[in-house]
Amino acid sequence: MGSLRRATERQYRGDEASRQAGRGGGGHREPQTFKYYVGIDWASDSYQVCMVDDAGGVLGEKRFDHSGDGIRQCIEWLMQLVGGDVDEIAVTIEIPHGAMVESLIENNLTVFAINPKQMDRFRDRHTVAGAKDDDLDAFVMADSLRTDRSCFRRVDVDEPAILRLRELSRMEQDLQTDRNRLANQLWEQLRRYYPQMLNLSPAANEAWLWDLWEAAPLPGDASALKLAKVKAILRAHRIRRFTAEQVLEQLRQPALRLAPGAAEAASEHVQMLLPRLRLLQQQGQATVKRIRGILDEFCAAPRECEGREHRDEEILLSLPGIGPVIAATMLAEASQPLRDRDYQALRIYAGAAPVTRRSGKRKVILMRYACNQRLRNALYHWSRTSMQKDARAKQHYAELRRRGHSHGRALRGLADRNLAMLMSMLKSGTVYSPEKRGTAGAQVG
Repeated sequence: MGSLRRATERQYRGDEASRQAGRGGGGHREPQTFKYYVGIDWASDSYQVCMVDDAGGVLGEKRFDHSGDGIRQCIEWLMQLVGGDVDEIAVTIEIPHGAMVESLIENNLTVFAINPKQMDRFRDRHTVAGAKDDDLDAFVMADSLRTDRSCFRRVDVDEPAILRLRELSRMEQDLQTDRNRLANQLWEQLRRYYPQMLNLSPAANEAWLWDLWEAAPLPGDASALKLAKVKAILRAHRIRRFTAEQVLEQLRQPALRLAPGAAEAASEHVQMLLPRLRLLQQQGQATVKRIRGILDEFCAAPRECEGREHRDEEILLSLPGIGPVIAATMLAEASQPLRDRDYQALRIYAGAAPVTRRSGKRKVILMRYACNQRLRNALYHWSRTSMQKDARAKQHYAELRRRGHSHGRALRGLADRNLAMLMSMLKSGTVYSPEKRGTAGAQVG
């Protein structure tokens, strides 16, 4: 386990003494000692709980229901075992969120999280046959927390606004996924009987195209479509890349020759898809509006501590390429690394840090797949758009490409650079300023 511990420390998942407390980034948490260690193996309807002392002896094991009464009874049982001294208890669980975690923290218990993959490795200490059950897992977590606390991550409950941001940012991504799925279905139907439409919008995901289809749902209807109607649709959606004449010319191209009734059947399918697409678009816009509102409240709130000119949210939003959705995802999914000003933990959690495999003289550097996928996606889009807004980011990407790196590898390198810049700004409490970085950092149009 020495090698595991050293590897963990290299990835900055070490003892809590190395963590900086608070958003101000100043000071360190003192290492805390415990006498009792609790492992909780959770399922959808119950929790298996095991407590051991600092010598590894089992003090008690019990199962509790996943309910308000069950969680309350679990906490009362833990208190009874230790005589009410909550400062002496350390609790570990695989998930860093949920009703049990929040209830434990609300009752002043110290909670640690463990990655399920690491949990599998700890289980191998106790059984080489691969046996697995809830009782064993609860004991393994408690005993491993006792012996290898450096491998566990302490859990803190985020403030209510961050919890709202997390739900809204995840909802926005889910709505976008559903919208893309329906847009792909719409594309398939249009390709089937009305490919002229796809010459105007190849992805079939634009609202103006949906209005245009409703004006001419069949290829034969395009001949009767009025020029004034097309102009009104383009004007309503502020479409300038096509003129009304060009749109009509495309729609009046020779239609596909299909079996009788095939075009009508596909058109009816499209008619059922469009209301769902419009609803998803409206919900997505409403979600983004709520996200903007929360971020505006953050920026308008008083500073977090004396001596800091700007809040973390202001600093994040000042960076080129970051919009409200990316900012909300960063704040919600990486709240603890941002609070701790932990650059290494942030790049590992976001998937920007590579994985190195070395054996003898052979060394292989691989992309990190074990990460927060939502945070990885946000980092990808931030890197992609920062090249459009910041000349230095564009220059850095071009240099990586010149060295022979692929597009994805160059974007990950740019993401790593952006995270380092963000962490430096958070520590100094300053917003992004192109002038401070020289003329090469000036924004481009």
